[in-house]
Amino acid sequence: MDDTIYLVDAYAHIYRGYFAVKNLTTSDGKPSNAVFAMSKFLLQLEKEFSPNLGAFVFDLGAPKRRLDLAPDYKANRAHMPDEMRCQIDDVRSLIESAGWNIVEVENFEADDVIASIANRFSDREIKILSNDKDVAQVVNENVEMFITVPGKKGFKLRDKENVVEKFDVKPSQIIDYLAMIGDSSDNIPGVEGIGPKTAASLLKQFGSIDEMLAKTEEIQRERIKKKVQSSSDLLKKNRELIRLDNDIVSDSYNSLEKLELRLPNLNEIERIAKEYQLKNVLKEFTEIFKNKSNPMLFDI
Repeated sequence: MDDTIYLVDAYAHIYRGYFAVKNLTTSDGKPSNAVFAMSKFLLQLEKEFSPNLGAFVFDLGAPKRRLDLAPDYKANRAHMPDEMRCQIDDVRSLIESAGWNIVEVENFEADDVIASIANRFSDREIKILSNDKDVAQVVNENVEMFITVPGKKGFKLRDKENVVEKFDVKPSQIIDYLAMIGDSSDNIPGVEGIGPKTAASLLKQFGSIDEMLAKTEEIQRERIKKKVQSSSDLLKKNRELIRLDNDIVSDSYNSLEKLELRLPNLNEIERIAKEYQLKNVLKEFTEIFKNKSNPMLFDI
């Protein structure tokens, strides 16, 4: 039995699927694109990994720690489209019906919970399905990321070596790297004039933001030196915003048994497939789950 733990950034993949499959509705005009896209994603996970342990991890409530630090954190994010919101309950039901666990902790973002699960089971192999750059800080010998690439099928591995190849810094330096360049998707401004190449170069020279701030006179480019010297508070705040909490305690993952996947509930999958007029979805699920459950003996 594969004892790898698979952790999915749920909303990231729901949004990605929703926007990738446009204008899909039932005959009476009910939006169905998010449900359809999640069906395909769940089937893809089963085909590529056939997991036994894992969870879809959702954001839940406001990220209190970060909003206390920066009230405008993620203020640039648009509200969830109504056409997506009306599908969320059935998307969640579909995820659970495919046997997956749903994990969420009040006032924490999915990335923090993922980091906490990875830390809680640090002796296990962990595969994280996420495209978020900040998750790269969790990557180590036992933790790998798998990202989706627009226009390509399947998943692309991002392990320790791939993180260095992509960002030119080590996973342990990702927090400081992003603190310097900022993250526009989260409304975190970086240091003006410092882009990815400069940030990577400074981290090669100094190793960390703390060392850089302690030795700013050693920064060779005068313009960059002045920017860094005037940005100490910003860098420290950014670092706290980007740092993932990895010590969240929750009953939903306090033991490995809580992360065991269940037998699929094909009755519920059938209900959803019929409601959203996704004719081939049930056939695909039945075919791929034939070795995990008897189609005549559904797990209710």
